[in-house]
Amino acid sequence: MDSGLLALLAFTPILLSGVLLVGFRMSAKATMPIVFVVTCAIAMGVWGMSLNRVIASSLQGLIMTVGLLWIIFGAIMLLNTLKYSGAISTIRAGFSNISPDRRVQVILIAWLFGSFIEGASGFGTPAAVAAPLMVAAGFPAMAAVVFGMMIQSTPVSFGAVGTPMLVGVQSGLDKAALTSALAAKGLEWDALFRVIVSEVAIVHGICGTLMPLFLVMVMTRFFGRNKSWTEGLSIFPFALFSAFAFTIPYMLAGVFLGPEFPSILGGLLGLAVVTLAVKRGFLVPKDSWDFAPPAEWPVAWVGNLQMSMDSLAESRISRAMAWFPYVLLALLLVLSRTVKPFGDALKSVDLKFANILGEQGIGGNFQVLYLPGGLLILVCLVTYFLHRMRAADFARAVRDSGGTILGAGFVLIFTVPMVRVMINSGVNANDLVSMPISMARGVADLMGQVYPLLAPSVGALGAFLAGSNTVSNLMLAQFQFETAGLLSLSGALMVAIQSVGAAAGNMIAIHNVVAASATVGLLGREGMTLRITILPTLYYLALAGAIGMFALHVLGVSDPLIGYVSAPVPSN
Repeated sequence: MDSGLLALLAFTPILLSGVLLVGFRMSAKATMPIVFVVTCAIAMGVWGMSLNRVIASSLQGLIMTVGLLWIIFGAIMLLNTLKYSGAISTIRAGFSNISPDRRVQVILIAWLFGSFIEGASGFGTPAAVAAPLMVAAGFPAMAAVVFGMMIQSTPVSFGAVGTPMLVGVQSGLDKAALTSALAAKGLEWDALFRVIVSEVAIVHGICGTLMPLFLVMVMTRFFGRNKSWTEGLSIFPFALFSAFAFTIPYMLAGVFLGPEFPSILGGLLGLAVVTLAVKRGFLVPKDSWDFAPPAEWPVAWVGNLQMSMDSLAESRISRAMAWFPYVLLALLLVLSRTVKPFGDALKSVDLKFANILGEQGIGGNFQVLYLPGGLLILVCLVTYFLHRMRAADFARAVRDSGGTILGAGFVLIFTVPMVRVMINSGVNANDLVSMPISMARGVADLMGQVYPLLAPSVGALGAFLAGSNTVSNLMLAQFQFETAGLLSLSGALMVAIQSVGAAAGNMIAIHNVVAASATVGLLGREGMTLRITILPTLYYLALAGAIGMFALHVLGVSDPLIGYVSAPVPSN
């Protein structure tokens, strides 16, 4: 069969998901089961993949889904526990009197606190938490949603304690085949994965440096009296300082600690440093900026709902106690990843599945305690006692978190198996390379050496369609890696800029915009938000692509498997 036609058929599941989600405006819950069935039909009908291998691959995907949902549940459970204990209300109140300057407030609440919440919870929660906080501080609801969406960029690749990397990249790549290739060089999987994580952190750190300034400029241009891009530039030194306060610990954590830490530690340390700087007046401009009086706001800016947190009882939690669960989580994560006896003890509880249904190399495992979900649940239990919560409130937190999992879980139980079927399709009766490799060959032939410029945009497209960096990485990581191999470029860096692009795509992911809009009563006005957030998205994708091109073609960045291709192109 013609290689171009094979590439098109391999791309069909991703194309179909786009057509159904965007063209027909179907929900992900309705779309992904259809796409899964079509993927299986193509795998068996065109590739000649056996039914037994399709089922085994699907079961492998379900095992991975359990691990992913365990992390999501723990992250959302911690947020809900703090909501019902009153801790979130205490945290909200702590922001109200720091500075009257809206430029300072948007950097503190959206950029720093929002990035921290992304690191701890992920999955759209920063906008859902930060937007109501900004409305409570006096921001127009539309502005709050826009800013809540804009910060779903730099911290997202390490959101929910590293889920887009731990699950999205590791499950999206053919880990078994890459591990074998690394073993032939005397290396282990972690050697390659550390390179990817480090490069994601560095590229994000560079791109994210201007995001606080972007927040301010968007605020003055779209929500200021004078509609000026430059009106807020007097805060440029403070904005740059706030950026570095986050990105420096963020990059160091990514390079030296791992994917669980960058956004959590960057947000936590950055928030502490910048809050102290504001209180001391360090780099804070002498002028102050504010919105016009609320009476002058356009109707489209104003939501029709009160914040859900307003209905909670007045908080009785001290500020130190409110922040303690997040500090404890960061400490436990660091200890579990750096203190070997502690990490080994957590890893000892491991449910393993090898050669599922007799299919060689198809397996999985579920580390109940070592996965961040286990530590998150532990912190929730500690919080229950420390905050002296009522059993009924803790039960509400469990119930709300379970409801979130049911919604996300239904989509993921089809998405992750679909990806595993595609990756495992290389073993077939028709002697064809796997579907991701077929896609990669088509793109490599079409785009050639300029492809790295577009790699982040491909990742963003995946996030736009799926509403998730994790899902984008699941669908596209292997494709990006194989494309790099065919072009004799670093697959690790290509996957890294894929993840960076997927994070940027979250700024325009319709699912996230709807969720954020709902928290402040702006449903039905998502188009207005997207017309603004597309601007920082384009900046992020262009800069990430340029960094990728420069690193690959000028600096010659390499990795342990540079030029690796799962199935070499046959000679003519």
